[in-house]
Amino acid sequence: MTSHVKNTLVTTAAIASALAATTLFNTTTVKADTTSSAPVTTTTSATKDTAIASAQAKVNSASAAVVSAQAAYGSASTAASDAAAKTAAASASAAATSSAVANAQAAADSAATAKSTADANLAKAQSTAAETSRAQSMTSAAVVSAQSAVASASTKASDADSAVASAEAGQTVTANLMRSDDPTKQSGAAGFFAKQVTIKQDGSDYLITLTLSSGNGFIKSMTLNGEQPTTTTANGDTGTYTYKVSAAVLAKGSATLAFALQTPMGAMNQTALLDIDTTIFNGLLADKSDADAALTSAQAALSTAKTKAAKVAQVASSAASAATAAATVASDAAVVATSAATNLTSAQAANSTAQAALTSAQVAQAAADAVLATAKANLDSANAALTSAQAELKSAQNIVVVTPASSAASSASSTASSAGSAASSATNSAASTATATSNVASSASTTTVTSAVVATPATTKKATSSTPASSTTAKTLPQTGNENQSALVALGLAILTLGIYPMMKRKHA
Repeated sequence: MTSHVKNTLVTTAAIASALAATTLFNTTTVKADTTSSAPVTTTTSATKDTAIASAQAKVNSASAAVVSAQAAYGSASTAASDAAAKTAAASASAAATSSAVANAQAAADSAATAKSTADANLAKAQSTAAETSRAQSMTSAAVVSAQSAVASASTKASDADSAVASAEAGQTVTANLMRSDDPTKQSGAAGFFAKQVTIKQDGSDYLITLTLSSGNGFIKSMTLNGEQPTTTTANGDTGTYTYKVSAAVLAKGSATLAFALQTPMGAMNQTALLDIDTTIFNGLLADKSDADAALTSAQAALSTAKTKAAKVAQVASSAASAATAAATVASDAAVVATSAATNLTSAQAANSTAQAALTSAQVAQAAADAVLATAKANLDSANAALTSAQAELKSAQNIVVVTPASSAASSASSTASSAGSAASSATNSAASTATATSNVASSASTTTVTSAVVATPATTKKATSSTPASSTTAKTLPQTGNENQSALVALGLAILTLGIYPMMKRKHA
């Protein structure tokens, strides 16, 4: 309970007690012709006392209700103020977390886009690396194949060279003498020559050696394609004749052999065709030529394969490096994206908590505002009830009591004396009570407080006399029933004390 509410309760209770005492013990005397703001009624003393007691009880009850309503209003006002402060804080927190969510969402979107781009670049780089790797494998295989082809061609060329070299060192081939006028028929001279001739390379030309197995004594001269032999040997009836021919003649495979003979039948000249079977030799040359060509081609293919393989290997290396770099970028982007997603989740969770807190604060504020509105309405109603009770009390106090004329003077004197003494005592008691209460309130708190609205009792008027225009003297009508008033005062104070003390005790609890 706040200090100003405590002070309000204490001060209001003191004022209410003083008001009760002053009002009940005070004797109000009015002149018969005095004009009052409250209606003036004439009745008996007992009726007036009853009306005053009833009105005073209502004032006391209304005062207590005002104190209670004021305390409730103060508490509700504090609660509403606290709830509003909490709502404002929750609203600021919710706004901050909402902004954090927006920022985290933007960061997460950016990171996701970067990751997507990095993944796409990685996939492309890996595809390129795979293609270049396959190409490198193919070119490497081509190099191996070309190397194998070169090795094979080299072997074949070497074998062809060896065969040709062996043949060029001296090779025996079949030779036939055919009739020059009919190459399909064997010449008559064929029986004198050996079936084999020897061919040997001599620079760019070739040497053909013919062997005469018999009849060498009949031969005066023998030419081959009109060329004389380079060397001859004779061994009785046998002999050898060596002729130099060109590669073209050898390739042709035939030559004209002319004889100048001296026979028993006389001299004669004959010709025959020397049909040389050079297929074996020519085949060796062709094989050598093909082998050499194949070797040259294989070597060129190997060089091309090596060049291509080197280029593809360089491209593959670059592609592999690019794929590695792209993988690093993609990995880093994935880490950033994961972190951004985690931050977004945390921001969303914090925002959800803040929004829930804001909703709760708003509900609490609405409830506190509703309680405050109810407390304000109750306070307004209590003040209105107190105002009404004060008006009723004032009206009761203004009632004019009429007494019989024979006892008016003595009754007025006695009543005035008693009322004066009672009023003085009540006033002093109320003043003491108010002073003590004020001191307690001042010592409890230095905060300025506003007491509940309490109606001011009617001003006590001394008995006066007035001479009306009709020269009829209106005697003062003193109030009676002081014993009843004392009882009512005691009862009112007891009720007020019993009503306020438990309430203050609950507030202090």
